[in-house]
Amino acid sequence: MNLFRNLLFWIALALLGALVAQLFVQDPGYVLVRYGGTDYSTTLVGAMLAVVASLLVLWLAWKVLSLPFVALRRHRKKQARARLTDGLLAVEHGHWARAEKSLVQAAQSDEVATIAQLAAARAAQQRGDAAQAQRYLEPLAAKQPAAHAIAVAEVALGAGRPADALAALDAPAAQPLPPRGVLLRADTLAAMGRAGDAYGLLGALRQQQVLSADQLAEREARWAEAGLREAADANVLADRWESLPKPLKSDARTVIAYAERAAALRWDDAAAGSIEAALDAKWDEALATAYGRLPVPQDRARLDTRRAHAERWLQARPMSPALLVTLARIALAQGQWPQAEGYLHRALAQGAGSDAWEELGHGFAAIGDEARARRSYVNALRAIRGDSVDELPGRDLRQKIADQAAVEERDAHGVPRLRQ
Repeated sequence: MNLFRNLLFWIALALLGALVAQLFVQDPGYVLVRYGGTDYSTTLVGAMLAVVASLLVLWLAWKVLSLPFVALRRHRKKQARARLTDGLLAVEHGHWARAEKSLVQAAQSDEVATIAQLAAARAAQQRGDAAQAQRYLEPLAAKQPAAHAIAVAEVALGAGRPADALAALDAPAAQPLPPRGVLLRADTLAAMGRAGDAYGLLGALRQQQVLSADQLAEREARWAEAGLREAADANVLADRWESLPKPLKSDARTVIAYAERAAALRWDDAAAGSIEAALDAKWDEALATAYGRLPVPQDRARLDTRRAHAERWLQARPMSPALLVTLARIALAQGQWPQAEGYLHRALAQGAGSDAWEELGHGFAAIGDEARARRSYVNALRAIRGDSVDELPGRDLRQKIADQAAVEERDAHGVPRLRQ
């Protein structure tokens, strides 16, 4: 296509030249120049050729006279690029002082000044001189406000001053922020305890493709969890929960964050319902543990409902230590210590840790068995440290075998019980 256009252009130019030549053949014209009492006459064609020749001579003279200056400018640019390269390489190698020296020299060239000053500020920041880093960045405020805002925010965030970082990024002169600025602003908001606002920037980050899919998914899950925990009231919590995509509503960390915050806001049914729905969709030991740690409802019917859910799950997963501890906590809340003790011993046989020992300690303390309560609490501390635990006195071989049994008998109501 370009060749065709070029061909048409030269054909049209040749035709125009032929037409002009034909006109000059018919009438060559006459030009008279009078200067200093002398007359100079020629044809129009001759005058035009003389003008073109004069311009050509002037252009050649200009080129010859400017050649040393051009060579000097090219040498300076080449030298600045070399210093910039050396400085950037020194930054990568960790030679901070050498890097600053090369980069400051490179910054004298306008062509690479921005990159050199940014890299010099990074080197100064790495060697712990925040004041010098700020001085390197000051010239960028007028020339490159967005780059200046990002660099200042990085320095402030690295120094533990997220409020200053956000102020730099929100400066009107820095708008609109480039993709890296948007990412830095989102990270800054999350660091300030405003994960809900950071979560709202995910759409822009996804559109600008500033992160890989895995990095974006990790931030989405982390900010969703933190945003739920930061919810000031039940309405904000409900809005943030409803805005989450379906996969996050079954993610253990997100569900636990929502349930714990809902429970703290006295929204007990929502807290329990979220965990129940997640466990029905996909089993997770952490969710089973969180279900048992929910505040005990005052309404006995609700507590019975929770136990019914837990017993239904136990039918499919009779060796889940987290679920056994959860059932023990519910039984303790219902005042049924013998059943709770049985669940806890079974949980310990399946590998439960400090939670089960602690609940045993609470139960023994409640019935006045101080010796076994103290032993249980000591074992809870040992389990947290990863040390070996002592067996409780008073459990014979038959009971230990029953604790470890994988096959269970069930009563007429479908409630699991130990074989006798």
